[in-house]
Amino acid sequence: MAVKQNFSIGVILPAAGFGSRMGTATPKQFLELAGKPILFRTIQIFLEHPSVNVVAVVLPAEHLEAAREQVLKSFPDNRQQLLFTSGGDTRQQSVQNGLNLLPADVQGILVHDGARPMLTGAVIDRCIDGINDYGAVIAAVPVKDTLKEVKETAVIRTVDRSGLWQAQTPQAMQRELLKQAFAHAAATGFTGTDEASLLEHAGIPVYVVDGSEQNIKITRPEDLVMASGLLERGRTPMRIGHGFDAHQLVEGRKLILGGVEIPYHLGLAGHSDADVLTHALMDAIIGALAAGDIGRHFPDNDNSYLGADSMKLLQKVMQLARAQDLQLGNCDLTIICQQPKLAPHLAAMQANYAAACETATADINIKATTTEKMGFTGRGEGISAHAVVLMQHNR
Repeated sequence: MAVKQNFSIGVILPAAGFGSRMGTATPKQFLELAGKPILFRTIQIFLEHPSVNVVAVVLPAEHLEAAREQVLKSFPDNRQQLLFTSGGDTRQQSVQNGLNLLPADVQGILVHDGARPMLTGAVIDRCIDGINDYGAVIAAVPVKDTLKEVKETAVIRTVDRSGLWQAQTPQAMQRELLKQAFAHAAATGFTGTDEASLLEHAGIPVYVVDGSEQNIKITRPEDLVMASGLLERGRTPMRIGHGFDAHQLVEGRKLILGGVEIPYHLGLAGHSDADVLTHALMDAIIGALAAGDIGRHFPDNDNSYLGADSMKLLQKVMQLARAQDLQLGNCDLTIICQQPKLAPHLAAMQANYAAACETATADINIKATTTEKMGFTGRGEGISAHAVVLMQHNR
């Protein structure tokens, strides 16, 4: 990450329009793109960016409560980052409503179209850096096509495209500069087409950072088809992950494996319930997501996970997978344990995992083996587990 800001970042997502050019009764921001509403995909991009502190979503008044409920249901772990308000009659009014909603400590503002769900983290980084370097910037791409000035279908002249850029979003600026621009627009009765035009009208310099050709705004039905194709092309049909974990057997602890309490005089030591098999499965899924390991998501120095039920942590990992449109294809799990005998409990473990991962029991395979009394597992000092998973994209 190139981001070096020393201030809080707030995002305003104006999504209060209806998109009449889509030709649908449903506002375009709520149309599905590869199984998920366009607006939800846009929100997700910012929630996953480490420099974004809060996202203000501006919605049509008649859809505000229903959309708010659906967004919070889709992002249950980000409730504190999400704010909601209704829009105005113009984009300018909607953005101002979003600005008024942001906490006072937010001093860096990114305004992004709710119907631009193909934004990348790299463009966000450049916009945030631009706030530092220039005060106000917009993402944009140079105009490539030859431009013609036309009157009543007749070509009047060819326009020199050198120095012409096609504006995109995010449009990013210091909060105080945007407030100044709004105040000047109100005083002069000016309505701008975007935030940059407001800043320009107020005499505030605006600079350009590189956007992306894929950062398209979904306006017409063909844009939706194009975005679907880009998403499909950009993702691997399936992803494989491997996980391993080991815990020491000690007195005074319950032995939990696969969410099942196993009768035994020893249990596994750990910060949570130390369910070594579930930890291996979680690690494999996180590996398939290229999202690090369980220590990054559930650190053992965080007291909120002290004694935690690992099956509930597995459900959180599956939420991460669903956020990437991934589901469990199948998994193959191996428990390495000298004692106790685990065969009578494997079916219950299998059922637990099928429920937590929202898949069929036939997709879950669990094996238990020993090391013929060799090593720490063979001596009964601990239990280890391996997991291999195949994650597939939802269709």
